[in-house]
Amino acid sequence: MSLSGFNIDGIDVAPGLVLAPMSGVTDSPFRQLVKRASGDAVGMVMSEFISIELLTQRQLSSVIRMSFAESERPVAIQIYGADVGRMAEAARIVEDAGADSVDINCGCPAPKIVRRGGGAGLLKDLPRLAAILDAVNAAVSIPVTIKIRNGWCDDTLNALETLRVAENHGAKAIGIHGRTRMQLYRAEADWNVVREMREAASIPVIGSGDVVDAEGALNRFATTACDGIMIGRGAITNPWIFRQIIDGTEGRERYQPTWRETVELLHFYLEKLLEMYPAKVSPGRMKMMLSRLLKHFPGDPGVRKRCLRMEVPTEMLAHLEQTCLGLGIYDSPKETGVAEVAA
Repeated sequence: MSLSGFNIDGIDVAPGLVLAPMSGVTDSPFRQLVKRASGDAVGMVMSEFISIELLTQRQLSSVIRMSFAESERPVAIQIYGADVGRMAEAARIVEDAGADSVDINCGCPAPKIVRRGGGAGLLKDLPRLAAILDAVNAAVSIPVTIKIRNGWCDDTLNALETLRVAENHGAKAIGIHGRTRMQLYRAEADWNVVREMREAASIPVIGSGDVVDAEGALNRFATTACDGIMIGRGAITNPWIFRQIIDGTEGRERYQPTWRETVELLHFYLEKLLEMYPAKVSPGRMKMMLSRLLKHFPGDPGVRKRCLRMEVPTEMLAHLEQTCLGLGIYDSPKETGVAEVAA
């Protein structure tokens, strides 16, 4: 099978593989890490969601979350909130920052978000979502997209109704996570709703949920005919997953990075952290990345724990490199695995 991609109002997303927005994860250094690992196999990247209140107040944290490198393009910035006017203002700020598109979060299940009507709370108020889409489209010239869940709960599965609102009010693409808000990240994602939406939609449909390896992605494309797939937690411990999916579509053996490549990728990540954040931020971020990439480290199960006890990132990486050399695995393939967090 081939994987060509899709178009969002003039923006080519090719191939149809999108790095999903993940709160606290998909900042610019992480997005650049994924692009470094998988290269052109990443069709688009999305930012972690940004509060419209913080963004319209020009809070530094929101500006940092909105920043991106040219190498990340095409890049979508995701915003969340329920105030129509502020959503439009935030979208203008996103456009002024140079983003390729703006995405409206209609899927976050976090109580602090939905109790104020944002995120998945918009699935219970489709007239408000329609008003937001109208206001945002009037405010910007870049494409507007939305990401939803398949409903608030099992009794209110309204993905197709939400699709109609999106199409009628100017959304240029829709992402769908096959769980309800009440399911959070429990149970298995429903990809039947992705297929149903693709059959009914006039805009690109991007499926999301439980895609943690290349085989799973290829199966979802084959069974739903969706235009694209968003990958979240599958990229957390395996940033090479996009490349592996393309290998599968072209009949090649799945790419497996070496431990040398892993160490080099972590050095690159540290470089990008130091470019974006104050130096005091990098140890914590490096520990999170090391924790993800060193699960099931061969031959020395204690190396992960020792690295996480260190406070200087360069010392963490030096210890990892020395351990790989000592075990004779530096140029051996690293088995890529699945993250143990939901996204």
